[in-house]
Parts: sequence; structure tokens; C-alpha cells
Amino acid sequence: MTAPATLAPHRIALDLRAPSRHDYAVSLDGSPCMSELPAGTRPARLKLEASPRPPGARKPETELGAASTIAVPHPDSRSGPSPHSQGRVMDEQRAVFVGIDVSKDRLDVHLRPSGEAFSVLRDDRGLADLVSRLQRLPVVLVVLEATGGFEATVAAVLAGIRLPLCIVNPRQIRDYARAMGRLAKTDTLDAEVIALFAERVQPEARPLPEPERNHLVELVGRRRQLIEMIGMETNRGRQAAGKHLARRLARHVTYLQKELDAVDHDIGNAIKQSPAWREAEALVKSVPGIGDVTARTLLAELPELGTVSRHQIAALVGVAPINRDSGLMRGRRAIAGGRTSVRAVLYMAALTASRRRSTFRAFYDQLTARGRPKKVALVAVMRKLLTILNAILRDHTPWRHANA
Repeated sequence: MTAPATLAPHRIALDLRAPSRHDYAVSLDGSPCMSELPAGTRPARLKLEASPRPPGARKPETELGAASTIAVPHPDSRSGPSPHSQGRVMDEQRAVFVGIDVSKDRLDVHLRPSGEAFSVLRDDRGLADLVSRLQRLPVVLVVLEATGGFEATVAAVLAGIRLPLCIVNPRQIRDYARAMGRLAKTDTLDAEVIALFAERVQPEARPLPEPERNHLVELVGRRRQLIEMIGMETNRGRQAAGKHLARRLARHVTYLQKELDAVDHDIGNAIKQSPAWREAEALVKSVPGIGDVTARTLLAELPELGTVSRHQIAALVGVAPINRDSGLMRGRRAIAGGRTSVRAVLYMAALTASRRRSTFRAFYDQLTARGRPKKVALVAVMRKLLTILNAILRDHTPWRHANA
């Protein structure tokens, strides 16, 4: 039975020949699949390892190689980056990091990431110009080096307009410059390195100490200077060959001793005027081995005491052993860095405590009995003493033997 003309079967382009390992049959027209071909149309041969066209293409790829991976955009899709990512990029672009190199007469300023640099005089007019420039910018951090007190005025002015500020150790900036391979050193280059340090390291901004604490710090520092001068003049008097020079040196020592007594009196009055300092001094002096000098030095030059962990306070003072290991080598641990003035008074306090009948003496004897050198044992007593002082001020609890 013959099929009607309307239902005549379509001719399908099929290549019944067994395909070789190099090709297979596709049509040049239409989509890349088996489809109807007109009479006399010969199917094309597509090489193996060739890829079809990406979506939306009308012809297959007949050459070797990977097809493009660019997708055809949807007509209803949004073009361009997400508005959320745009906001993040804009926030990052608006953030300004400021590095200031402070010298006696001039301030060199560098801004990141814009790279703008300028300098102003370190006087009232220059500081006013600096403030007016920085107030127009979205400053997120200002970093200065500690330069022997020259930075104090600049820091006070910037803190007055509530800019986030951090004063860092100059050694950190110099080490950072060496790590980047920058060996040249000028005021302009230093300001750029400080700005880069602020942008990439982003040290934590810290509030400036209150004026009362600054006054106490100055008095404690002056007391330390007087003691050093008394020691030097006393040694010169012992070595003087002429009696006249020896008498003059003795008179100078007497004058310095009176100055020392006056400074001690001023330090005592400064502490008495603050109820918080009076309480802190009483708590610190309740520990064996802690006297007036150690207590007042700790209050003035270690304000972090009682606010950080025992590991952090040990690192701040410089009584934490530093590892020196590499591969199979185990180096000898030693303390390094820290605040020298605090460590000096803490050493004398630990020496006194280790000689008295107390928990610290038992701890010291235990370490020396195990073969530890006496200096190492004394440094361990210093750290134990500092840890207890930190806990006492943190908990506002006076010394008890249970604290050890």
C-alpha cells in the first residue's frame, strides 16, 4: 500500500558509512544536528576535537580549537557591575590614609592612595593649613613617627579635630621600608613610606593620653634624668684630683638632690589629685617588692597595665622570651625590645621580692634548683610579678598569696 503524497516521508541526511576516527557528519545549514537536507546536498565533515559555536551561533566550528566562552547576554539582564560592589569600590576609593614625617621645623605629608604630597611648617599657621586640608578629606587613619617629642603638638592638634591617629615606633617604619627594598631616606620619602605603612598595615588607632597623664610622665622622666645626673656627677667627684673641683661637684650633687626631692613631691601631689591613681597606687604597692618608685613608674609609663592580657603586657615591657628557631636548630631564647624604663624598675622590684620571704623567693629558688641561671630566674620573677600586677589592677583586688 502506497502512502499518500501528503504523508511522503522526509529525506533525512544520514551518512551510513562507518565514521573514521577523524570526522563525523553534520549539516552546513540549520542547527548542528541531524536535519533535513535538500536533494543533492552533501553533508560536511566536522573534525574531531573541534568545538561547536557558542550559544546563539548558526554554524558549527569546523576548525580545531576551543570555542569562545563568551555568553550571549540575556535581553532582560542588567549590564555592568552590581551596585553593591560599586558601593564597596567607592568606599575603598574614598578612604584616605595620611603619613606625616615630623621634623623640628617642617611637616612632610603624603596621602594614599592618591599619592598627593605637600609640606607645611611646624608652627601655628602650618598646623592650621594642615587641619584645613585634612578636614576636607575622608581620612580613616593618620600615622606619625615618635620623634623625641616633636610629634606631640601635631598629635594634639589632629586629636582635637577627632582624626584617628596612631604614633608608631620609627624602627617599625624603617624596617617596613627595608622590606620593600627602599634604602634611600629623605623627609619626603619617609612620609610616603609612613603613608604606605598606614594603608597596608593599618595599625590600630589609639587615643592620646589625657593631659594629667602627660604631666605625670614628664615628672617621672625628669626624675630619671636627675638620678642619672647625680650618678655621673658623683663619679666625677670621686675621680677629681683637685679639691676645689671636687667641692664644686659636691655642691652640684647637693643641688640635684634637692631637685630630686622636689620632683618626688610633685609626683606625689599629682597622684593624690586623682582618685583612680590613688587606688591604683595602693593596689600596686600591696605586692611584695613594689615601692613608690616602681608604682609611680608603672602608673605613668605603663597605662596598659590591667587592660590587656598577660602575654601582651609581657611583650610590652620586654620580658617575653623571643624564639630563634630554624629547621632543626633550636636557638637560645632571650628577651628583647619593650620599654626599658619600666623593665629597669621592675628588675629592682623582682630583685627585692626574690630576697624577701615571699612567693617570689620560693619561685626563684625553685628555678635555680632546677639549674636555671640566676639571671634567667630573675627575669622569670619579673614576668611573674608583672602578671600578678596586671591581674590585680584588672580585678581591683589587692595582693593575696592566692594571687600567685
